[in-house]
Amino acid sequence: MGDVVAELKPHFPAVSASKVRFLQERGLVHPERTPAGYRRYTPADVDRLRFVLTLQRDQFLPLKVIREHLDAVDRGERPQDLPGGVTLAPQSEAERLGHEVAGGERRRSRAELARDSGAAEELLEELEKYSLLPVDDDGGYSVHAVSVARAAVALAAHGLEPRHLRPFRAAADRELGLVERAVVPLTSRRDAATRTRVARRAHEIAEACLQLHSALVSTGLEQWDD
Repeated sequence: MGDVVAELKPHFPAVSASKVRFLQERGLVHPERTPAGYRRYTPADVDRLRFVLTLQRDQFLPLKVIREHLDAVDRGERPQDLPGGVTLAPQSEAERLGHEVAGGERRRSRAELARDSGAAEELLEELEKYSLLPVDDDGGYSVHAVSVARAAVALAAHGLEPRHLRPFRAAADRELGLVERAVVPLTSRRDAATRTRVARRAHEIAEACLQLHSALVSTGLEQWDD
């Protein structure tokens, strides 16, 4: 269990052994039992967990819906209605299941970005103009770009255009600067264990920054509550 949590932590800082057990109890992952009674998680099980956690975090899908997708995969079917057009492979190819969607690993074209986010080309161009839209060197877009575009669509409906969103870029850069400052002392060593530890700490610090930001904004919003 500890190895499973360590494998998932870099992309999912909040994951814990209790969370993994919860997902297992809900029938979303089925690790084997050793003769001694211990659970044995295969790479396919870890990818299955990665897939579930990604859809929870990035698509806000309830476990019931995620289970339906996984049940279809286990029956050998190929669901076509997953967010972002992701197609799952059958259980025999489960090693590919989580990697296709986790951490933004599945890159999208410009057309797919527009389709998945509902953003018009004009809005995407404005987001790029103000350095708000993440894009790879090869022109691909990650799940984070989809989230940015979706948020921009929602804010545009309230009269907030990309030019109004520049403070978010500046704030993100400042928070990333704090993360970098905190992990730099660990980067002198370049072994795999150190890289994993640095990535985990960076995600934990970033998560704390986001929690602080959310709490401060929520406090300010209280003035409009009944």
